[in-house]
Amino acid sequence: MLSVLTVFLYVAVVFIALLLICLVLIQPSKNGGTGAAFGSVGESVFGAQAGSHLTKATVVMTSLFFLLVLVLATVIGRGASAAQRDRGVERALETVEKAESSVAAVAGDAAASLDAVKAPQAPVAPKLDGDVDLGKSAPAEK
Repeated sequence: MLSVLTVFLYVAVVFIALLLICLVLIQPSKNGGTGAAFGSVGESVFGAQAGSHLTKATVVMTSLFFLLVLVLATVIGRGASAAQRDRGVERALETVEKAESSVAAVAGDAAASLDAVKAPQAPVAPKLDGDVDLGKSAPAEK
């Protein structure tokens, strides 16, 4: 979202740029140039010393233009970096929440696995053909 300061700076930069264009166009050049194409408007409107006044005004307007552009770039840059920081914090929080949910899921699976595991049984020796099964009792003789 554009702040009031940003909008004001945009308007000021455009306005000064248009004034600067007009100042450059009405200045008389040594060779005639664009100033002569408009019938030397600068000399007739602003007087005989118009060249020096227009030159000073052009320097002032150019300096002001560059200053406003730098301020605008700084304001926009700080706004963008703040927005990026906010997005970065939101992403980090989402990552932490996802990690917590997956840790909880893994812990639940581990608990279920432990419940499913039975107590270990004693190893059983393999039976050979002539072996007697000691686990069963022999039939009683009558």
